[in-house]
Amino acid sequence: MHRSAYTHVPFCRHRCGYCDFTLVAGRDDLAGRYLTALDQELNRVAPPTPGGRVELDTLFLGGGTPTRLDGPQLDRLFDALFRRYRLAEGAEVTVEANPSDITPDLVGRLADAGVNRVSLGVQSFDAAALTTLERDHAPTDIPRVLETVRRRIDNVSLDLIYAVPGQDLRSWEATLDAALALEPSHLSTYGLTFEKGTAFWSRRRRGELITPPEESERAMYAAAMDRPAAAGFHQYELSSHARPGRECRHNRAYWCGDDFEAFGPGAANLIDGVRRTNHRGVLGWLKRVEAGESSWVEEERLAPEDRARELVMLNLRRTEGVEREDFQQRTGFAIEGLLLGDLEEQESLGFVTRDDAGVRLTREGRFVADGVMAAFL
Repeated sequence: MHRSAYTHVPFCRHRCGYCDFTLVAGRDDLAGRYLTALDQELNRVAPPTPGGRVELDTLFLGGGTPTRLDGPQLDRLFDALFRRYRLAEGAEVTVEANPSDITPDLVGRLADAGVNRVSLGVQSFDAAALTTLERDHAPTDIPRVLETVRRRIDNVSLDLIYAVPGQDLRSWEATLDAALALEPSHLSTYGLTFEKGTAFWSRRRRGELITPPEESERAMYAAAMDRPAAAGFHQYELSSHARPGRECRHNRAYWCGDDFEAFGPGAANLIDGVRRTNHRGVLGWLKRVEAGESSWVEEERLAPEDRARELVMLNLRRTEGVEREDFQQRTGFAIEGLLLGDLEEQESLGFVTRDDAGVRLTREGRFVADGVMAAFL
């Protein structure tokens, strides 16, 4: 039984130039339609069962910016979700938040609804980097925002971005140190990517944005691994660092290949080996749901070997890697039997290591993780 659910909230004040997520900016007028349609989608896909509501271990609200919804709208959202689901004891409930949206009233509503983890889109503690990233808060806002959140919710993650145009290693290290000084429970550190179709993609092609040299980006990733570790954090995934016991359980479910449900525009679920993806356009998703049609526009049923190879890729994102016994139980394949030639090649390059427990990326392999994973697909 799937015990994780994701809900996509597609509203933002502004679309940042690097963002290619499913969202609409400056269209808060659509929030009422969205909430009505989400309730319809939930009722179609996950109606209450005769045995009662489905129990969840993790619930994640992402975006977009879920905290772009006002208080009554958030109440409607949670009412719709909790008509279908109930939280298991100790369940993790995460909401992504924009620092500029945080108020005592908002945090109180989230906490009263059962939210016990907040992921803040801080991105940088460097004013110049924040301007480049088109963020609407200042570095000096974050201590106050954290204090407000922690009055009710003590599990706070900070999202940070490195390899920003104009950024050097010293600036990135200063951002890491500023974040660590605030003693969050979790850090997510992402290298800036330029996705085709985004404003940043176009600006880079025109020469308006210059990315840091490859060796500088490598040094920034090394700092992202080493500085949190020195402060007592454990890197449990390529981009994720947590204090003991504060790992994001919802994201771990993804990397472990567990089933999960997902709702809202652009959301994709995985149930019994079948992945279904919703219409990516917000207006398109609204029209389909309002017309009583399925929100799904893609369905993919992976063959057993393809599913096993995908699980290798997901598991390798974790620092513990692919665990032999668990992998064989889940897929029916022995890891060497499936990938022996590829494993030997990547091992000879120094990118993976094997032992009795399983297969994992080496430190060097983490720098080229995408290429290593692609070799196994």
